[in-house]
Amino acid sequence: MKILVFGSNGLVGSNLRKRLEQQSYQCFFSTRDTNNLFDLQSTKKTIDEITPDVIINCAAKVGGINANNTKRTSFLLENLKINMNILESVIGLDKLKIINLGSSCIYPLNAENPISENSIMTGTLEPTNSAYAMAKLTAIELGKSIKKEFGHEVINLMPTNLYGEYDNFSEKDSHVIPGLIYRMHNAKINKEEFFGVWGSGKPLREFLNAEDFAEAINFILENDIKEELLNIGSGEEISIKELSFKIKKTVDFKGEINFDTSMPDGNPRKLLDSSKIFDYGWRPSIDIDRGLELSYKWFLNNLN
Repeated sequence: MKILVFGSNGLVGSNLRKRLEQQSYQCFFSTRDTNNLFDLQSTKKTIDEITPDVIINCAAKVGGINANNTKRTSFLLENLKINMNILESVIGLDKLKIINLGSSCIYPLNAENPISENSIMTGTLEPTNSAYAMAKLTAIELGKSIKKEFGHEVINLMPTNLYGEYDNFSEKDSHVIPGLIYRMHNAKINKEEFFGVWGSGKPLREFLNAEDFAEAINFILENDIKEELLNIGSGEEISIKELSFKIKKTVDFKGEINFDTSMPDGNPRKLLDSSKIFDYGWRPSIDIDRGLELSYKWFLNNLN
């Protein structure tokens, strides 16, 4: 099997590369340095030269709630260009399999928990990341259209909140876990007495280590799973408060954590229904405690 992976230097792509290189696949890994996904001709040339059996699209502009909300235009435009160029490039080729990575933010704000795949397009999106979500929804619809018209097999994977090795650790543009690790580590180094967390800490969130997500993708390849839309989650929930204290223990921060209740909590609960992938036989293997330890160790080993 000849596999082409786009976005192989990011959180998911790096973990997937490490997993696929353990297999007997013939793999090609595309990065921003080797291919310009914002250019249709460049993208098409790469695909035409490699002639893959499978394309896995891990490429995306991603970020936390602040980045999603303050850089809405670039999040929408760049993700649209990436997805459209990859999908348009395969139209004239023989039938192949495309694994497209989405996000749980495609689901409506008030979707019933656990959120099933059937919830797609049934309500209003969460306002802070609606631009990013619209780009992902467009890719799903375009993939469905290409599948129906040209016969390509398109699988859209909707992971829950991912974290782990190769993550983006920063103060403002990170997702929850790498953002907290980054800020709490700095608070530890600076010997700060207090560490502030937005909100009450009560909201429940689901997290999945990116290494487990890479294993899920490999599982889908090995078992030739053909679902059009598939949630990939851990099935476990944790409050932001409990998560903060787990990170405090992992980082060994000695100060006190304060929760700023004047700041909004956001959605009180967000849990994916991953029963479909579980029924196929896949389950995550890295619990949150081990995952945080691995993430912090990687962060420390890769400090600039």
